[in-house]
Amino acid sequence: MTLGATLLLTWDLTTRSGSVPAVFLPAPTAVLHRLWLGLTRAHLLDYAATTLHEALLGCLLAAALALPLAWTLHHCRLFSRATLPYVAASQAVPAIAIAPLLVLWIGYGTLPVVILCAFMVFFPITVTVLLGLRGLDTDIIDAARLDGAHGTSMLVYMELPMTLPAVLTGLRTGFTLSITGAVVGEMTMGGTGLGLLLSSQRDAVDTTGLFSTITLLCTLATTIHWALTELEHRSRTVSALRGRRAT
Repeated sequence: MTLGATLLLTWDLTTRSGSVPAVFLPAPTAVLHRLWLGLTRAHLLDYAATTLHEALLGCLLAAALALPLAWTLHHCRLFSRATLPYVAASQAVPAIAIAPLLVLWIGYGTLPVVILCAFMVFFPITVTVLLGLRGLDTDIIDAARLDGAHGTSMLVYMELPMTLPAVLTGLRTGFTLSITGAVVGEMTMGGTGLGLLLSSQRDAVDTTGLFSTITLLCTLATTIHWALTELEHRSRTVSALRGRRAT
């Protein structure tokens, strides 16, 4: 909090001194005023809703693929050795390099943006959930096996609840990153969200508008990150209680 206030004060003093032209660094008050006008008059929330919708769909698509893959990687060592290096190698490909291919294969619009988001967050979710599965208490799992849990019952009643904090951690990281993917996708593949707005403001050299849009993006990402962190903390408490009851 103190660091943020210090940076904001330094920013304000710098712009007031006139040492940096407003075209490069607008005043904080100008940015806030522009943000308020965007929210109240320029339908900025509509742009934000589109970007969040694309990011959410991309994150859910990645989770739908990553969760069963992480479970399979955990239980099948041969499959893990053969597949995990390729899953990791996918992160070496920049998302900006995938965008032109998605345009060629699918075209412009929402679908390629969603797929780009899923591509960006697929690996972080997979790895986080896999680490969560590998970190399960073996004593509790063995006790569940002795009680007759196996296959689907083991997954539903033991592994999934105990891994829920890791799943939420992966979704928290993934959704935050997915917002970035949505913006990048809109700037390169078209769309009607904040990425399109940023492109228009960039082309118009509208620095104040750029700062206000980026401020909104940061606020959205921080709020979502905080909400999912709180949910994760609560799930860890519930998971710990279940573990105590199982032992």
